[in-house]
Amino acid sequence: MPSRYAKNGTLPILIAIALGMTLGLVYPDLAIEMKWLSDGFIKLVGLLMPFLLFVLVATGVAGIKREPHHRHVVRRIIMYFQLMSFAALVVGMATGWVFNLEHSALPVPPLPVEGFLHELSLLSASSTLYHVFTGSLVLQVMCVAIICGVLLGRGSRVGNRCLGWLEAGVQGLFYLLRIILKLAPLAAFGAMAFVVGKYGVSSVLPLLKFVVVIYLVSALFVMVIFAVITRWAGVKLSRLIAYLKEELLLVTFTGSSVAALPGCVNKLEALGCDRQLVRLVLTTGYTFNLAGTNLYLTTAIMFLAHMAGVELSMAQLLAVLVVCLVTSLSSTSVAGSALFTLIATLNILQLVPLEGVGLLLGVERLMKCRSLTNVLGNCVACLAICGWQRSIDREVLRRELVT
Repeated sequence: MPSRYAKNGTLPILIAIALGMTLGLVYPDLAIEMKWLSDGFIKLVGLLMPFLLFVLVATGVAGIKREPHHRHVVRRIIMYFQLMSFAALVVGMATGWVFNLEHSALPVPPLPVEGFLHELSLLSASSTLYHVFTGSLVLQVMCVAIICGVLLGRGSRVGNRCLGWLEAGVQGLFYLLRIILKLAPLAAFGAMAFVVGKYGVSSVLPLLKFVVVIYLVSALFVMVIFAVITRWAGVKLSRLIAYLKEELLLVTFTGSSVAALPGCVNKLEALGCDRQLVRLVLTTGYTFNLAGTNLYLTTAIMFLAHMAGVELSMAQLLAVLVVCLVTSLSSTSVAGSALFTLIATLNILQLVPLEGVGLLLGVERLMKCRSLTNVLGNCVACLAICGWQRSIDREVLRRELVT
């Protein structure tokens, strides 16, 4: 068991947290100087941001467009993914509001928010969104990536060659991201040392509350939203979870959603779901249908806003939802992707001090619920869309899952 924790990075993170807290208590002045570790990590991840966003979105859009046998269901898949993403983002935002995470552990002065009006009206919302979309290089890169993905999806010879290069770029960037994520313990150490050294050990308590809130909202989303969808598809959620228990346990112990993909594909095909549709929904869902990541995204934004004392107007909350719907397209099941997407979103919005993200590094490895919700959500999406398309063998489904 210890070797398993060491392998997936949990043990180094826990050790780093303990050492950072100890340094903050014993040598607070020295601990404050460690802040550069977390700041440097965030900037390093930010360097990859435009490139990773471009290749992920472009290849994902091209992959959807290149499915000739299921082109007629693409519209339904996109509709389902966007509805689930929107629902998760709204639930996460509401959770951050209801649980009232506001406190004074990190009295960071709010950034000046120019151009954002505080009255909710069509004009104020339009002005907010205009500044968001025109003031961010990251968002502009994503728009270009969507256009490139549509063009590459036409299947020309040049397009095939370019898509091959982009696929190779995805693997290369993932490799670099995995290398950078090895520095996460140092970043967590620096963030914890700085917070405890400057504000005392009581400042860590809100982070633990944040973890509890994420687990609660994930469980609520699964038990309500997913349960309703599976019941509509003719399956009990509890039966589906039991059927996928090996894959869910694999995600829990490895922290990687991708590790469960082959098993999920095989098991969903064994349930009588259409083979091509399962592969289309699952592979695209690993980028475009990540409910757990979306729940984390808006909950974390609300958490950081409260910590920094930033009051968000209704127009700004609307901008957060719209931007998160776009930046969530860059999320993947790769470890650290949720934090990466959070950094990208905060860079675009410029509403919350980015340095607050360093605090979340200390609890990043504790939130296995994100990956579990993502994997289960994609399996639920397969059943729902196959049922919607009448591309599922009900006899096989009843035989495999006694409902």
